[in-house]
Amino acid sequence: MAVTAIVGGRIVPIEAEPIEGGTLLIENGRISALGGADLPVPGGAEIVDAAGKWVLPGFIEAHGHLGVHEEGEGWAGSDTNELTDPVMARVRAIDAINPDEQGWRDAITGGVLAVNVNPGSGNPIGGQTVALKCWGGTVDDRVLREPAGIKSALGENPKRVYNEKKQTPSTRLGTAAVIRGAFVAAQNYLARIEAEAAKPAQERKPVERDLTHEALGRVLRREIPWRQHAHRADDIATALRIADEFGYDLVIDHGTEAHLVADKLAARGVPVVIGPLFTSRSKVELRNRSLANPGRLDRTGVTIAITTDHPVVPIHFLVHQATLAVKEGLDRDAALRALTVNPARILGVDDRLGSLAAGKDADLCVWSGDPLDVMQRVERAFIDGREIYTYDYGCAEGVFQPFHQAR
Repeated sequence: MAVTAIVGGRIVPIEAEPIEGGTLLIENGRISALGGADLPVPGGAEIVDAAGKWVLPGFIEAHGHLGVHEEGEGWAGSDTNELTDPVMARVRAIDAINPDEQGWRDAITGGVLAVNVNPGSGNPIGGQTVALKCWGGTVDDRVLREPAGIKSALGENPKRVYNEKKQTPSTRLGTAAVIRGAFVAAQNYLARIEAEAAKPAQERKPVERDLTHEALGRVLRREIPWRQHAHRADDIATALRIADEFGYDLVIDHGTEAHLVADKLAARGVPVVIGPLFTSRSKVELRNRSLANPGRLDRTGVTIAITTDHPVVPIHFLVHQATLAVKEGLDRDAALRALTVNPARILGVDDRLGSLAAGKDADLCVWSGDPLDVMQRVERAFIDGREIYTYDYGCAEGVFQPFHQAR
């Protein structure tokens, strides 16, 4: 494959100092080198002139419903919640994603090149998440990690859903009990498998497979994180309590009041995917929503990523949430980390994405200027080293390459 050289721009690697007038080389879908203007460019390389531009890694939406909750499609396009059982660890978001929904294009125009797609929060245990790229072939072709976690919900949502059904759980204590019960059942299942494996081969009996227990077993073995929807501080405390009891890796999603227990989150190394931040206080547990909260968490030492919870907030507004969080006290470098390397680490894909470094996937954007300036835009986007989007100033719209040919 030919080498592509992006030259002359302000390269922002995220985990290293910006390079003014830098050069970044792409080969075989990966970043092969980056450095100053003196970095040699191989003969015959395709040159991308980025003079006066900013070059950044693609942003990552660590919590959203892109492709499973299609905009404007009503019931026909909503596959976010399987509300027929409060414990749905066996369902997989990947099985419901429409890879050609308009939201994928919107994401790219806002610099978002990877998304973690979650089931919804109507169930105490909603199902398995998937991390994937925003362009290229089928959903399976785009997968970065699957499953990337299991979605669980505390607070108002499962209470409302199951209270209307007149079944458990209809309270916060009932929701916690359902989650604990599911983990105990999974522990018992794993114990039966281990007990059979310990027997002599001729005495072993097969343990009937259970997809719910298998999925929860991956959480208990710390193979994937527990993605805990929680807004209120008391719900976050419950999430910490249950995680301590069962010993799994916890991520707090939303975290509207996470700043009130930030010391406890920081002490345990529990990250918070905070947001959405562009919403009204539409329910009681959002009463302390504030654009100042990301900065409060960051200053306390909590690792944060920022989320739109798409389609709650349109996904291309992800960077604008970061901008206004900076206005309200979030350090600007921390804001860029919250869009890039932090969500990559939370999703377990930071070996490939989240920063610009040799060996990482060449998933990056050329911006017209500082992305935290709302007047700037993505002019060019690359995934796996291929240019998949170009902004055409002549017709004032973006041009996408056919995604079935993008990989």
